[in-house]
Amino acid sequence: MTAAGTTESAGLAWKQRLLEELARGGDLLCLDVLGQQFVVRWGSAVTWQQRVSMSSAWARCASSREPLLPPAPVEAQFGRPFTASVACTSTKHGGGTFQLAAASFEELAENLTSRLTVAAILSNAGELIMLHACGVADPDSGAVVALVAKSGTGKTTAASMLARTYGYVTDETVAIAWDGSVVPYPKPLSVKQEAGTPKRQASPDEFGLQPAPALPYIQSIVLLNRIEGARHTAPVLESVPLADAVLALVPESSSQAEVVDPLQSLCRLIESVGGVWQVTYSESADLPAALEPLFRLQPAAQTEWAPAAAKSVQHQQVPAGCIQRTAPQDAVAIAGDRLVMLDNQIVRLSGIGPAVWEACANPVSLDGITKYVGSVHGKPEGYREAVAGAVEQLVAKSILERASN
Repeated sequence: MTAAGTTESAGLAWKQRLLEELARGGDLLCLDVLGQQFVVRWGSAVTWQQRVSMSSAWARCASSREPLLPPAPVEAQFGRPFTASVACTSTKHGGGTFQLAAASFEELAENLTSRLTVAAILSNAGELIMLHACGVADPDSGAVVALVAKSGTGKTTAASMLARTYGYVTDETVAIAWDGSVVPYPKPLSVKQEAGTPKRQASPDEFGLQPAPALPYIQSIVLLNRIEGARHTAPVLESVPLADAVLALVPESSSQAEVVDPLQSLCRLIESVGGVWQVTYSESADLPAALEPLFRLQPAAQTEWAPAAAKSVQHQQVPAGCIQRTAPQDAVAIAGDRLVMLDNQIVRLSGIGPAVWEACANPVSLDGITKYVGSVHGKPEGYREAVAGAVEQLVAKSILERASN
């Protein structure tokens, strides 16, 4: 063996011994988060009991893969003595390694949860549809109901209530693959404490939550609409029109714009689960009974949409005096309306808006737009002014662009 080979073997042996020593001492926390491997290495200020508490809180995300070796955590900083370093298999979006420092262990634990979630989401951008939702699954069939809501509006509470009967998939991100399978993310529950203090990272076992089934798949999508401060009312479950559902889900998704044909992909998903539902409720204790029917097979929804972004239209410099639509990320037609996505912005075109947008597939004058809209909607008194106003609104929203002077 050459000297270089001997040195390399010695280096590997040292690394393996260091990994074993770190793991034996509880310095390493090895996790799988949405298919990405992370290894956390605690700083010296984190006590043995605190390390054990984090191992317990993250136990359902524990990784059995050979661990990476994170760099040593940064030295304690003034006012921020609690530190950790994290290594990740992904190198997308600045992945690889990162450092954390906090004033308290509770703050460090909350920051870790947030950073792991964001890093895993970015690593899966464009590969999965990721809804900001809690997910629970039928333990026998694997059918997942995703409960979509904004932060602080009841996802964790709903998950902690429902997952005592159903399997706990996640309280943060329901990640759905192209075939409808769901990637579980049974992270610690982030429990609110006193105002101004970090959320406590609590083990699902602490709340008696059931484990996720082996092969979960998406069955239903529900928008949570919790009525606070009102007297107790029975929950109401109602179907959401497709365009309204898409508009509600896009802001509550992560990196949807990076998915191929983002609006069409979302429409196909909604169609496959029989449409989106909304549950209006006042008490989370009422949710298990209200949502029970949604764990059963739903008939696929009737197709109500069609692609609306003409792939053949080539974007070009707008000639003087003309207007053209901006090349969209995606667009769909739903019941006479158009939903148009530019980056992460989504705009709904109603009334004469779709006709104005269609008229601008190629560079066209305002007079040409007016004639086209008149041929579609007729020419009532004042229609020219209405078209001109609609054009100005769409230019302001960057849906259309006009030649610069």
